[in-house]
Amino acid sequence: MTAKKTPVFVQRRTYRRRRVADGARLLPVFGGILFLIPLLWEGDPAGAEAVPDGARTAWVMTYLFVVWFGLAVLSGVLARFLVAEDDGGDEEGDS
Repeated sequence: MTAKKTPVFVQRRTYRRRRVADGARLLPVFGGILFLIPLLWEGDPAGAEAVPDGARTAWVMTYLFVVWFGLAVLSGVLARFLVAEDDGGDEEGDS
């Protein structure tokens, strides 16, 4: 009674696809953290020139737009990578 031995490691293609899928799942968490970073920015230290609130708001809005654009591009790249490797069939076999 010998059991059929299965390989210990998964195929490289399957492993990479799973890691990309994991990255796609973590992308909203990463984006949320990046969107919260401006809340940690402090105002000017005491004794420095006063910066108008409008200038700070402009920097924050520019940062948020760049982060938003970067997340959109990154999610598009991940989606294209996942769809490109989709062979349409089940990896373990259709029953």
